[in-house]
Amino acid sequence: MPRSSPYVIMLTPKERRVLEARARHYTFPYRDVVRAKIVLLAAEGLENKAIGERLDLPRPVVSKWRKRFFKERLAGLEDRSRRGRPCAFSPSRGRRGESAGV
Repeated sequence: MPRSSPYVIMLTPKERRVLEARARHYTFPYRDVVRAKIVLLAAEGLENKAIGERLDLPRPVVSKWRKRFFKERLAGLEDRSRRGRPCAFSPSRGRRGESAGV
């Protein structure tokens, strides 16, 4: 018997518009497009396993994003800050901290 998620997704019209726009935008980062598709399919009533099969993702990944959206709504789909050492250089500055134009 398939497990059903306790996190039932019900979208507001505004959330649906935002997610559908993200899912259609091919210039968005891939992770944002996939997260939007996960939530849209969850709102249609699909189970995590079915969503994972459709999007070629492991079930735990689908479960993670469904749960985060359920708890935090659209803000839950954004990347969170991570622990660890910050980036040593940025694209606008060279590896040694020099200006890119010099």
